[in-house]
Amino acid sequence: MEFKQIIKNHGFIRIDKFYPPINNPFLYCSVITIYMHGRGFLRIFLIIAAISLLFDWYVFNGLKTFTSDWQSARARQWVPWGYLIISVGVTLMLLLGVGSFSTAKGMTPFHEWVLSIFLTLFFTKLFFVLVLFLGDIVRFFYGIISNIAKPKGKTIGPFFPARRKFVSEIAILVAAVPFTSFFYAMLKGKYDYKLRKETLYFDDLPDAFDGFTITQISDIHSGSFDNTEAVQRGIDMAKAQKSDLFVFTGDLVNNAAWEIEPYLDRFGQLKAPYGQFSILGNHDYGDYIQWDSEAEKAANLEKLKQHHKTLGYRLLLNENVVIEKGGQKISLIGVQNWGRGFIQLGDLDKALQGVDKDAFKILLSHDPTHWEEKVRYNPANIHLTLAGHTHGAQFGVETAHFRWSPVKYVYLDWAGLANEKGRYLYVNRGFGFLAFSGRLGIWPEVTVITLKKKVV
Repeated sequence: MEFKQIIKNHGFIRIDKFYPPINNPFLYCSVITIYMHGRGFLRIFLIIAAISLLFDWYVFNGLKTFTSDWQSARARQWVPWGYLIISVGVTLMLLLGVGSFSTAKGMTPFHEWVLSIFLTLFFTKLFFVLVLFLGDIVRFFYGIISNIAKPKGKTIGPFFPARRKFVSEIAILVAAVPFTSFFYAMLKGKYDYKLRKETLYFDDLPDAFDGFTITQISDIHSGSFDNTEAVQRGIDMAKAQKSDLFVFTGDLVNNAAWEIEPYLDRFGQLKAPYGQFSILGNHDYGDYIQWDSEAEKAANLEKLKQHHKTLGYRLLLNENVVIEKGGQKISLIGVQNWGRGFIQLGDLDKALQGVDKDAFKILLSHDPTHWEEKVRYNPANIHLTLAGHTHGAQFGVETAHFRWSPVKYVYLDWAGLANEKGRYLYVNRGFGFLAFSGRLGIWPEVTVITLKKKVV
């Protein structure tokens, strides 16, 4: 879906075309509101801020109970008031920074940190408040029952008993879980690169490609990085695989071509004997920020394409190349972004032109919904599709027997391997991060795919 409206200037938002970045479902509703209603986003944000402030009042009183028996009067005063000043200050900083999200720089790492701290405090407060609220319900019914059951003429104290300190202590312990988890996600998790390996078997894989390896990374989002040396660790992990082929499946930047420039030398280190190939993702087109003109936006995209060339990546724009080994060939196909609810410039039919119908085919396509809607049932038998885009929401749980992320309610295939009658899709969880400056449970990824000839 494409959102169009008459251009309106509401002081901090001015846009006429928008494709929503729903790879981050935490922000989906807010972002939709920004571009559909302009001032409507401000109203929504003010409602969220009001809820946050209501939580602040609740937490403030809970901390007063927690510190009520402390000997130091100064500490009793500074703990609740210090909390309140910090929490309200973060909310105000986020509100003041909202206007910059649509500017030429978009959401900078500073803004992402402010948003991330706001979310950390919001969910911490939510857990704290839930415990206090349950305690208050118990107090409420206890007061009612006590007053109904009291003997006539006997006074038993306040109708609503005072909050007990141990309830506040429990609330702090419970709230410490999201607080520490979110800060781990921001300080370590977003650069905790994981190597994931898959071996796939095919009946019709050319013999020369038996054991052929492909390293994939996706969703670099270079405009979000805030630790160059940590990024280099992920690059070194990819280099160390020494795969036959390297592919990058889109979203080199958040919005603007200049974001990748400090990292060109670093990501340019990724080389493979049979070449380095790349495609564009939805963020690479610059649709999420305001440009002075369409010409400026187009120039940004051309500059980004040049950066792919500087990196040594062959950018595939609805086209294909032949990879040859030992006198045998496979076809590598790359399309522009095509996603359900996103910009749809990918043209699979055009990309397949000149490809033999019996060729072994690997497709690079940023958004996994392209595979769901256009690829898996296509008459052309595309053996393997490599995608990214979802980030796994940068939040979730993955164990050997259980996987969950909020992004599963948006995408059928949101991470890892899918198989439809021998047609495979692999969704990379992403190398970088966006909006929330962290990852928790869904870690950044370097993927190695090994192709094997199925032995009958």
